[in-house]
Amino acid sequence: MRLPVLVFDIETLTDLKSGAHLYGLDLPEQDLESALTKLRRQESGSEFQRLPLHEIVCISGLWIDEKGTMKLFSFSREQWSEAEILTKFLSIFDKRHPTLVSWNGSQFDLPVILFRAMYHGLSAAALFDQGEIDTQKRYNNYQNRYHHRHVDLMDVMAMFNGRNFQKLDDIAHLFGYPGKRGIVGYHIPTYVKNEQWLDLTSYCEGDVLNTWLIFLRWALLKGQLSQHDHQLWIQATIHYLQGLPQQAEFLQVWRETSQHCEFTAQDFKSVIPPLD
Repeated sequence: MRLPVLVFDIETLTDLKSGAHLYGLDLPEQDLESALTKLRRQESGSEFQRLPLHEIVCISGLWIDEKGTMKLFSFSREQWSEAEILTKFLSIFDKRHPTLVSWNGSQFDLPVILFRAMYHGLSAAALFDQGEIDTQKRYNNYQNRYHHRHVDLMDVMAMFNGRNFQKLDDIAHLFGYPGKRGIVGYHIPTYVKNEQWLDLTSYCEGDVLNTWLIFLRWALLKGQLSQHDHQLWIQATIHYLQGLPQQAEFLQVWRETSQHCEFTAQDFKSVIPPLD
């Protein structure tokens, strides 16, 4: 497993202002979302909005450095505008070149980041360069599907076959991890409207943590980790989360759901010192 690793996830809302401009709508704000939803349903048969109209309200990540030190973080609209959130996230790649890990990041998160960064006139060469600046990235970059600088777990676990795509929540539950922790429905608009920032970041960070745990299982499958090293990483993750009050619920649900998978049932049974 090549360190450092950055596991990330984004949360979005429909950008009503841009949607109104794109479709030439002159409507009160309270009517715009339903109008855009109706137009999208007519276009595609789905209410899932086109990617450029996804306004980012939170980016969460788990950073694991070369020494195994973990840092869980979130940039949200509680403190920053969308442009500031993007600037903070993109600056990570100016300084470091981590292995990027996501769930559906190739089809959703990275394209949304691309469109929204362009919307705000931002530069992100370190993330989107494909060899034009750094010739080494011609053969290993964050966009090309079969490179492992960016590991989109949904993609690689489906063996790059869209018919095999699975939901993060389902795979997390299958493997004995917390998943959405009983959260039914998509509550991001409510969280933002009511300024429930802790709920927003906890939701996004939960997806990041589930993705990280599945990534460890994938690295074990690929032979990049031995079973002993996999268990060391699991224990290191538990030790780290025990120091984060916001993740107390995630840990408790993980302890319970781990019992539904024989392999994961060992996660809380042994005490192994965290990685140095």
